[in-house]
Amino acid sequence: MSRPSPSLFEDQTARPLADRLRPRVLADVAGQDHLLNPDAPIGRMVAAKRLASLILWGTPGCGKTTIARLLADAVGMYFEPVSAVASGVAEMRKIFEAASGRRATGQSTLLFVDEIHRFNRAQQDVLLPYVEDGTVTLVGATTENPSFELNGALLSRCQVLVLKRLDDAALDLLLQKAEKLYERALPLSADARDALKAMADGDGRYLLVMTEEIFGIAKDRMLDAAQLAEFVQKRRPLYDKAQESHYNLISALHKSLRGSDCDAALYWFARMLGGGEEPRYIARRLTRFASEDIGLADPQALPKALAAWEAYERMGSPEGELALAELVIYLATAPKSNAAYVAFGAAKRAAQQYGSLMPPKHILNAPTKLMKDIGYGSGYEYDHDSADGFSGQNYFPDEMKRQEFYTPVERGFEREVKKRLDYWAELRRKKD
Repeated sequence: MSRPSPSLFEDQTARPLADRLRPRVLADVAGQDHLLNPDAPIGRMVAAKRLASLILWGTPGCGKTTIARLLADAVGMYFEPVSAVASGVAEMRKIFEAASGRRATGQSTLLFVDEIHRFNRAQQDVLLPYVEDGTVTLVGATTENPSFELNGALLSRCQVLVLKRLDDAALDLLLQKAEKLYERALPLSADARDALKAMADGDGRYLLVMTEEIFGIAKDRMLDAAQLAEFVQKRRPLYDKAQESHYNLISALHKSLRGSDCDAALYWFARMLGGGEEPRYIARRLTRFASEDIGLADPQALPKALAAWEAYERMGSPEGELALAELVIYLATAPKSNAAYVAFGAAKRAAQQYGSLMPPKHILNAPTKLMKDIGYGSGYEYDHDSADGFSGQNYFPDEMKRQEFYTPVERGFEREVKKRLDYWAELRRKKD
């Protein structure tokens, strides 16, 4: 049982367009066929009339609430919606008590928790026994990664289904439904129609809000893309600096740089700035990239990263952002090597493995007579006195075989470093 359908005597025009076009059955939901088709997860559950507890994860306006409501209708369950923002533990206990009463009469309850990621740990724990014993079937909606926001016990009792961001075809289908309802075409040129869908950024509800506004303000004229931009506020890209989109975009930037794709790296950099990311955080990550993924293949990468960071600190936004953009270009087009990163990791593992081995005595200083008497500094060869400026002595502990941690690549400056190392290795072999 869910909200009753509007009465024939109700003023339909008083209701928002998004509400008037809300699907009446699951088959009418746009853009989520991978979940709703007969052979898809939800489709199979509906056919069997057996609904598991679900977490619906997706961007705003992709249909999470609508699907939950229609699921209750499709399997004959009582629909109990709550908001994680407004519902406390006391209210939840009343809901569970009512659900227990319905259960005794043979009526099952679908508990829909909107923005379930906003429930704290205590609130999530309250859900557990009632989900586990079947008092309610939980359907939670979230825009955030459930693995970050929900505790493991609750996640283990739910199936996570990922809803897709509405694509161009799904958004166009919504526009066609709006045009059918208004009995006229949307007064937009082809370019403006495409711009409107781009502004919606995958959010069907937002698209319909803007569509209703356009039908109201452009009754007797056609709007082009420029005129549309004057009437409609462009939507800020979806981005939450504290949640998964933050990690997704910085990962995309880092991997685009590593893959030497300058244009993609600039795009993700711009996306992060457009979403409100702190430029200093990006500068820090770019500096990390310079040492971790470029290293000695281009020794100028790290100084340039520090210089760009300093330029931003001096100029601030937006002027200083250009210095970071130039750094993105430099890092993307630089030769890449993680040889120093790998070498440092191998050296740390060896240091842990071999413990507190003493350096060989010949490379120890002997500031006292006793230290000289027991061999400190004995046999040390001063490299500058050697013909090649290289003595080839052993500098590892006597109890440890010589190891090679650093293997430079045949790219950029490390090609020259490799030549030197190979040359010294040959001198060492000759001496041995």
